Amino acid sequence: MIRIAINGYGNLGRGVEQAVAKNADLEVVVVFTRRDPASVKTLGAPVAHLDEAAQWVDKVDVCVNCGGSATDLVDQTPATAQLFNVVDSFDTHARIPEHFATVDAAATKAGHVALISAGWDPGLFSMLRVLGEAVLPDGQSTTFWGPGVSQGHSDALRRIDGVVDAKQYTLPVPEAVQAVKDGTAGELTTRQKHTRDCYVVAAQGADLEQIEKQIVEMPNYFADYDTTVHFVSAEELASEHSGIPHGGQVIRRGTTSEGIHETIGYELALDSNPEFTGSVLAAVARAVAKMAARGESGARTVFDVTLGDLSHRSAEDLRAGSL
Repeated sequence: MIRIAINGYGNLGRGVEQAVAKNADLEVVVVFTRRDPASVKTLGAPVAHLDEAAQWVDKVDVCVNCGGSATDLVDQTPATAQLFNVVDSFDTHARIPEHFATVDAAATKAGHVALISAGWDPGLFSMLRVLGEAVLPDGQSTTFWGPGVSQGHSDALRRIDGVVDAKQYTLPVPEAVQAVKDGTAGELTTRQKHTRDCYVVAAQGADLEQIEKQIVEMPNYFADYDTTVHFVSAEELASEHSGIPHGGQVIRRGTTSEGIHETIGYELALDSNPEFTGSVLAAVARAVAKMAARGESGARTVFDVTLGDLSHRSAEDLRAGSL
């Protein structure tokens, strides 16, 4: 059995615990939390305060860090890599090289394997972009996200004065998706590829026009997109928008000779973003355990993982049943 620790128990941490339960070779032995352990209700795993993590060094094979990328993982992953082999889902794309270097220094010094930025993007989609480019070097890759809930953008909405609660959906433009598949898209702008729908519960007496203006003009989040704001009641938000679905697709279109076009596509449609991401992290934790068993150390990404390491099946079984 590969013994898993979960560091942080929000939606993603619970998703990891659910995923591990579906893998016969994995088990969650502890959940670490910064909260009062007595206040954390898991699906069965014991809970310990993060300050006690050092006491679990000989009882954990891989620690899965489930904090947020903005403020948590930049500190959590290097810190826990000093104690355990670790996995995280750091998804601030522009800062991945910086995060990798920091984690690599900590993991190498401790003799542990630390795999960062696992999930579905970055993660599975990253692998598919590289695969598509390797197979069709004369071509172009395009990634579409959604339809689904963006948790980071939803949080940005909730930080606006006068907003009580909100959900934001990222929606790919169907015509843009089809144009990419047909090879007629050319270079698409951000606005041409996606739209954003916002469902907002406003405080009583709040200035709705001012809230909408702040949303559609918000840089880095909504200003570059055609954004629609819907003001709804708390009851409607709870009844109609309580889930956390998501998805997306990677499309690689290229030519193999003059006038001969080839297309590779990979698509996800998720009822639960955190549960699916937790499933990816569980598989990657298995791979990390195998890497560590071979004596490897230092930081890794999904580009360093083999399909055999991700699978619970033996190499012989894979050759017999999947080739």
